[in-house]
Amino acid sequence: MIIVMQKNATPEAVANVVRLIRAKGLHEHVSQGEERTIIGAVGDERVFLPHELESLPEVERAIRVLHDWRIISRETQYEDGVIRVRGVDFGGDKVLNIANGAQHQAGSDAVYIDPFFVPTSPYALADAASEKEQEKRMRAQLETAHAAGKPVLVRIRDVRQIPAALSAEADILYLGGELMSNRALQDEVGRLNTPLVLCKDKHHLFNDWLVAAEHIALKGNHHIILGEAGTLSFEPDHQYRLDVDAIARVRQLSYLPVLANISLLWHNGMPQEVLRKLAVAAGANAVVSSLPPADLR
Repeated sequence: MIIVMQKNATPEAVANVVRLIRAKGLHEHVSQGEERTIIGAVGDERVFLPHELESLPEVERAIRVLHDWRIISRETQYEDGVIRVRGVDFGGDKVLNIANGAQHQAGSDAVYIDPFFVPTSPYALADAASEKEQEKRMRAQLETAHAAGKPVLVRIRDVRQIPAALSAEADILYLGGELMSNRALQDEVGRLNTPLVLCKDKHHLFNDWLVAAEHIALKGNHHIILGEAGTLSFEPDHQYRLDVDAIARVRQLSYLPVLANISLLWHNGMPQEVLRKLAVAAGANAVVSSLPPADLR
């Protein structure tokens, strides 16, 4: 059950709702916004009738929830969410162009970097940069982008890389699809107040994606951007294709912004400028591409 309080509801009214939730044997999750407080009643909501809660002082409405995602749902917040980072709105009216690496950052709205990438081939591992070199390279890329006034999305591949990324002043943590089932990492980023991108992997469905985002939100971090970087393709030479259906579906069900990373995708042989238009048509609020922004208009 989701309980939406009236604008600027008093702490006493919130406490009154919490007492009733606990009296019914459930526990609460309280989300404080700038104007509204949203309270989730976690447990078997069948013990409640909506009018029981709506009759309490300063309660605007109570909503039964049929899905496993509640905090991030459109029922909780109908309006699109906006996350502002260094003056750039993720989720606003403008579709953001995000450069993949520093080479194309001129004209972009933000920069995506992957400093902790490790080759999959065991023969390439010998030439891979050491951890110290990776961190040094990351700091240099962040300084360059920040000097240009651009927010930077830093991809992390292990929970141990979070302190280094935050120490280097990463603006947004980018969790690749391989981490979407890593609950320990999600617990860790859920305790932060740092924006993050949560990507699904090629075998995940849209509901897996939303449940993972809900898990992070339950820990307290609501600065979440859903990331689409490809779903399973049946082409042997191209493992990933753009999942336009999943983008459209989560935009209907959740208020969270959506980012599409098309830099390594293939979709029926479409060039990236066409892929971008496809992602935007499905509802993506931001697009990561390996092409200069001028080529994507």
